Amino acid sequence: MPDPLDRVRDAASALGLDIELRERPRADSLAEAASLLGLQPADIVKTLVVKRSDDTFLFALVPGDRSISWPKLRAVVGVNKLQLPDAARALAATGYERGTIVPIGADGDWPVFADERIVGTRIAMGAGAHGYSLFVDADALIAAYGATVADISQDAD
Repeated sequence: MPDPLDRVRDAASALGLDIELRERPRADSLAEAASLLGLQPADIVKTLVVKRSDDTFLFALVPGDRSISWPKLRAVVGVNKLQLPDAARALAATGYERGTIVPIGADGDWPVFADERIVGTRIAMGAGAHGYSLFVDADALIAAYGATVADISQDAD
């Protein structure tokens, strides 16, 4: 199995995406990762793999200071049931461990839903491997994946 960082690099190259992979100390939380990178939590985008009732998946890209709004996401996707899979199913669906998940190079060509708040920004996100962050222009990422952009988040509790 190829190195996760190589998978990310190769997939980004194939998509024509300009990414930066930056090594950083391992972080135990998104807030800690933001601090290590000199960013605000909102600048880090969480890639959440979400399971549909038919056992297919989708990616939801949400700013780090926000959480998924399940009613909003269900309405945009057009389904009445979505859930976060456990860590083992998330790994099986994407090839990446939770905390490192990114659409780039993921197993499964799952659709991407991006929160409207990331449009027009440069974002940091998981890089497929612990101890790394990936930086990319959100608009380029959205275009590369034909992502659906909508209001899918809410203030984090």
